[in-house]
Amino acid sequence: MTVVTWDSLRAAEHFVMRSARLVDRYRFEHLFRNGSVEPARSALAAYRNIDGGYGNGLDPDLRGHASQPTATAIALSHLDESGHIPLDLGHGVCRHLATLTNPDGGLPPVHGSVRHTEAAPRWRQLDDFSSDLALTASITGYLYKHHVTHPWRDSATAYCWKRINTLHWTEPRQAIGVCTFLQNVPDRRRAAAALDRLRPMIRASIGTHPAFETRQRVHTVLDLATRPDHIARPLFTDAEIERNLDFFEKAQRDDGGWDSLAPHWGAAATLEHEGMRTIHCMSVLYAYGRVGGLLPRPRSDR
Repeated sequence: MTVVTWDSLRAAEHFVMRSARLVDRYRFEHLFRNGSVEPARSALAAYRNIDGGYGNGLDPDLRGHASQPTATAIALSHLDESGHIPLDLGHGVCRHLATLTNPDGGLPPVHGSVRHTEAAPRWRQLDDFSSDLALTASITGYLYKHHVTHPWRDSATAYCWKRINTLHWTEPRQAIGVCTFLQNVPDRRRAAAALDRLRPMIRASIGTHPAFETRQRVHTVLDLATRPDHIARPLFTDAEIERNLDFFEKAQRDDGGWDSLAPHWGAAATLEHEGMRTIHCMSVLYAYGRVGGLLPRPRSDR
């Protein structure tokens, strides 16, 4: 087993400080430098709209002001990373999402306003605003984890269970969202049974043999099982996890950053995605004990 050197961590830090957004710079400081969580929370708050949702470019591919469900999911993941989702904020998110929810109880990734703003082509050309299990399951999972109760969460839960029970295939992004839901939903017996049924589908959808030479822009097992205690970790062998940790290490570029998984469509969006990806990769390596030296644990400031 190799270990990320102190120089590699410093290189990642320099890349983030040089190229990433303020919110991601503060996230790095909190996660790896024992920095206070409050600057990261304050920077994140700037992306929140009066309707309770998030927009304003929090998702690098959605540059407009309007709140979008995809951006709100990113915000909840950042709040989870920082320690907790305040109940009043969580309730505001739920009230907002209730205005965007489809009749089946699920959320579309974006709403129609995206066509009239700066956004990645795949969003501006979208004509299908049906419910997205990956997004709805991810948001619902974070709400359960942080004990945010609301009627919207309950209706979204029913949607998620209905969709999960009828899945006959999946893809990486959907597997990530579903596992976030299954990791946190209170019915542990039902969650375990669902994960057992989905095991072959998830394994078939996730790349377990990354190509070091080409730095393939694909999801790996570590984009799903981000920590040793993640619900999806038992789906993969120790050898598969170690091989993908090696890949994450080798994929760090000379400038300290990691390539984004998102398609390139604009220079600013590419840099922002790379900043987010660099924090993700370093966080995974840290969680699995691959970061050398003694790093302080992140502060919660709760």
